[in-house]
Amino acid sequence: MIVLKSPREIEMMKKSGEILAACHKELAKIIKPGITTWEIENFVDQFLKEHGAVPEQKGYKGYQYATCASINDEVCHGFPRKDPLKEGDIVTVDMVVNYNGALADSAWTYAVGNVSTKTEKLLEVTKEALYKGIEQAKIGNRIGDIGHAIQTYVESEGFSVVRDFIGHGIGSVIHEKPDVPHFGLPGKGPRIKEGMVFTIEPMVNEGTYHTQMDDNGWTARTIDGKNSAQYEHTIAITKDGPIILTDQDSLS
Repeated sequence: MIVLKSPREIEMMKKSGEILAACHKELAKIIKPGITTWEIENFVDQFLKEHGAVPEQKGYKGYQYATCASINDEVCHGFPRKDPLKEGDIVTVDMVVNYNGALADSAWTYAVGNVSTKTEKLLEVTKEALYKGIEQAKIGNRIGDIGHAIQTYVESEGFSVVRDFIGHGIGSVIHEKPDVPHFGLPGKGPRIKEGMVFTIEPMVNEGTYHTQMDDNGWTARTIDGKNSAQYEHTIAITKDGPIILTDQDSLS
């Protein structure tokens, strides 16, 4: 069942999203060669605590960390660790923020120092794909319109869209309906209605879209060892169009 959110609930989630977006903006200032994802983890944990928020991922189905920190060929759910990031790496930091019971979810991929031209293009295409998906998230469209717009654009640029992990509804818990694939056919799936709140979070690979799981049971990576990037926003559907609840650009 898809739970529609009231304007008050959306406003509460927007406050969570503002904390999350502010945290990402601070991360952009400190991620550079030599930093570890363990330091990123501790920074996020402390930032949320100072802003009266809780890292919702910590304890979720046994997950132990405030962040997922996925490096290079890791598609998602990478564990924070103490190995320094190197020049040319990319790292995706994903977090879910709980502020007074309302959740927001956003992932961002960061270049570590200077990256290759191909990697830079991967990041640009993945971010653009996110916004092309958001453009389709309006009342009367269907969920499939979002995925189709993303897939069509990404494949036209020579990359592939991960199939094994998708976006999702969100509210007082991390995962709700609807499922939001980043691929598929237009005109398919649930009709988009006012009050829906969900994530759009395309994961885009340099090579094939197929993934494999690490032995830890959480971390997914590309089967060909090529890089993967992800950008994610939580959005709310309103009569005036989609509102990005985790928008970094709206912060002063």
